[in-house]
Amino acid sequence: MSILTRLIPDRFVLMLLLTVAVAAVLPVTGQAAVYAGYGVSVAIFMLFFLHGLRLPRAEVVVAMKNWRLQGVIFAFTFAFMPVLGWAASHAPGALLPHGLVIGLLFLGILPSTVQSATAASSLAGGNVAASVVAAALLNLTGVAAAPLLFAALAGAEGEIHGQAVLRIVSVLLLPFIAGQLVQRWLRPWVLANRGLATVMDRTAIAIAVYVAFSAAVVAGIWSLLDGREIGIVFAAFAVLLALSFGGAWALGGLLNLVRADRITLLFSGAQK
Repeated sequence: MSILTRLIPDRFVLMLLLTVAVAAVLPVTGQAAVYAGYGVSVAIFMLFFLHGLRLPRAEVVVAMKNWRLQGVIFAFTFAFMPVLGWAASHAPGALLPHGLVIGLLFLGILPSTVQSATAASSLAGGNVAASVVAAALLNLTGVAAAPLLFAALAGAEGEIHGQAVLRIVSVLLLPFIAGQLVQRWLRPWVLANRGLATVMDRTAIAIAVYVAFSAAVVAGIWSLLDGREIGIVFAAFAVLLALSFGGAWALGGLLNLVRADRITLLFSGAQK
């Protein structure tokens, strides 16, 4: 472990790599996968409940009124990122199977992940209140916008599911509001145990990564792609990450955003 720690000094990155490795060898399957999915929802619920407890109400109000930052995040997510995905999907057809090409386009259109973008922003010292507001705004909008954008760019129709709205409200907004309502009684204890927030942030991401990668393994990711195609996918992701993260950070600098807001733009706008 000490050798791994020297090669990868960030323990959180090391934990995620180990999580992917475990999922590749021991993926969760069958009924256990269903329960694991429930576990992801519980982890997200607890994460946003904890953020609701920690964040002063005044900061949340300020974040909701900061339409300059929220507008930039919204435009970056549903304008710049879809263009990147569209450009990636127009790479020479011989490089990747059609399904993966369409997947790159779809990746660019999707809103940021609820738990990862917020948790990563928290771990990096970003504006957590603004991240929570952005997560709710982007994902609720994405229920309608993502299928429409995909239909416009890929020529395919998407469906808008009411269940998606219900899930976002139940695992994101409701626990956050509940945390705000009981701040008076529980916030002092949470502030006295600050390490709990970090543990919850990392746990939520790790569980989500394990369940998602397990699903890919069960679906036969290793048999669907050969070594060359996997290498191209990794290269494509590296380019997309460099352009999206670099673009978000540069845009925040051009707009003279404070560092905490630039971090929020980075993870809420470019994190998928």
